[in-house]
Amino acid sequence: MDKIFLNELKVDTTIGIWEWERRIRQTVVIDLEMSADVATAATTDDVADTLNYKSVAKRVQDFVAGSSFQLVETLAERIAEIIRDEFDVAWVKVRVNKPGAIRGSKDVGVLIERGVRPD
Repeated sequence: MDKIFLNELKVDTTIGIWEWERRIRQTVVIDLEMSADVATAATTDDVADTLNYKSVAKRVQDFVAGSSFQLVETLAERIAEIIRDEFDVAWVKVRVNKPGAIRGSKDVGVLIERGVRPD
């Protein structure tokens, strides 16, 4: 199975468990891998025959910007649900990074996979 990926999608959102975090917007960085069969699109050269990563990016950006979660785990899960349900993707890997959350660390976050992993 083929995969389509999207890396370092940066979105400002409300995320965190501390009161001060609930009053500000922080940047999260999202990486996605999604199963897709791109063979038809490669033949037809038509975006209608593939998973449109621009549409995925826009939907994820809009959702994350409007969300307000305490945990990156919850945010990652909701992103995976949207991609699987709305874009008919059988398998997705979602990585959500919260840069600067831990002093001395470049970033922290969560990596989840949902669905049937392609071979």
